[in-house]
Amino acid sequence: MEISKKVVVAGHFGVGKTSLIKRFVHEKFSDQYLTTIGVKIDKKQVDVNGTSVNMILWDIAGEQSASKIPKNYFIGAHGLLYVFDLSREETYKDLNDQIFEITKGNPDIHTSVLGNKSDLVDKVLIEELKTEIPISFRNTSAMTGDNVEEAFKTLATNMI
Repeated sequence: MEISKKVVVAGHFGVGKTSLIKRFVHEKFSDQYLTTIGVKIDKKQVDVNGTSVNMILWDIAGEQSASKIPKNYFIGAHGLLYVFDLSREETYKDLNDQIFEITKGNPDIHTSVLGNKSDLVDKVLIEELKTEIPISFRNTSAMTGDNVEEAFKTLATNMI
């Protein structure tokens, strides 16, 4: 069986959304920072227990506030990957509010939260953040590939 699922990848600018997608889809990493303007769409097929899931990944431009993201990007979305930067507090200090703003129009959306750039911070800080941040997240590194494949596959599994 084959199904398609739209996934929106959102978060502040510079948190590594595009790098995570590039790592997942193309197994590549570049330290060249390129700002996403509007939306960039990519696709990768993953197998989940015999079901082929076409993940249509909407990489949307980073915003300071989720309220500035055009709501039509979320029409028909099955999944949300909300990305923050483990090394920049301003990207996760209002995490609950940001995710609420995005999901309030689509309460059935499957949401995963990724704390990216784990290669830049101490493991002790990550463990502290897991107790401080009131929402569960998976730490990832687009640079090293740590937990990236698992994060996307877990979301794919949850969407079906």
